[in-house]
Amino acid sequence: RGSCRRLASKCLHTTAGFLKKTGTEHQWLERHLKDPFVKATKRQHYRCRSAFKLLEIDDKLHILRPGLSVLDCGAAPGAWSQVAVERVNALGTDPAVPTGFVLGVDLLRISPLEGAVFLSEADIADPSTLRTIQSLLPAEKVDVILSDMAPNATGIKELDHQKLINLCLGLLNLSQSILKPKGTMLCKFWDGHESRLLQNRLKERFQDVRTIKPQASRKDSAESYYLARLYKGK
Repeated sequence: RGSCRRLASKCLHTTAGFLKKTGTEHQWLERHLKDPFVKATKRQHYRCRSAFKLLEIDDKLHILRPGLSVLDCGAAPGAWSQVAVERVNALGTDPAVPTGFVLGVDLLRISPLEGAVFLSEADIADPSTLRTIQSLLPAEKVDVILSDMAPNATGIKELDHQKLINLCLGLLNLSQSILKPKGTMLCKFWDGHESRLLQNRLKERFQDVRTIKPQASRKDSAESYYLARLYKGK
């Protein structure tokens, strides 16, 4: 997840040149260090604070259950996959319930995680990646598609919004090949004039579509999620 990587690099940079920093960067670091989700991330050994967004959504709406197969798109550094492994029983730690499967994909390298299969340095939009994904899945299709993908930010709000919407639309097209009937898709988007277009496309293919803003998403962030359930595909 891009925000986690930027946070990590920015922390290192800020620490190294602390005396040279501007007031804005001091404020960022102070907020980051006080962030309860950052503290909980370290305490609970998640790879990134974004884990708490998925935990919150799943606690409320129960999209991850033992035995389900999950595709985690934009998986790096692996926090959402950590949550998915726990919730679908991918390690088989609870013998009383079915064992699930988690596959994570990212353009970047993802450190190995017990209970998950990772496809690193792979473009989800590349047809060869789709074939590889299908070959790795137990049944060629998944029950749940998770996407916390984000494009490299340009800093131009409308352009970044458009790029993320296009990523989501591409993933929606991919779902025709990879998502089981009645399956679920959860995707991040940034508010903007194209959000309604994505929402309408999701409504064409899923019976239930809702917008979610987790508490773990920073209040000043334009980030929200569409949760689309009951896929109409065959």
